Amino acid sequence: MKQEIPENHKKNHAHAHPHESHPGIIKRLRRAEGHLRSVIAMIEAGRACTEVAPQLRAVEQAISNAKTEFIRDHIDHCIGNSTSNGARSIVEELKSITKYL
Repeated sequence: MKQEIPENHKKNHAHAHPHESHPGIIKRLRRAEGHLRSVIAMIEAGRACTEVAPQLRAVEQAISNAKTEFIRDHIDHCIGNSTSNGARSIVEELKSITKYL
């Protein structure tokens, strides 16, 4: 399955290729999405808070891990391999992306 690259991504980066990690990250997020739906169903069913809270934490951790992998991949493959940007531009992009960690 070929990934469509958004126009704003093409404009902001010197490369125009999908990241190899993106399918895995998407898979993780879809699993987290399903898990979140299960947690919502647990709350709607009136399950004990002591059962729901750890499941919410698991969903939160799954999303956090996916975010970290996404940002690290960007740093490794977009910023790390950038030869067209000057050092100042690279530092600015690092600051911009790492604020989401």
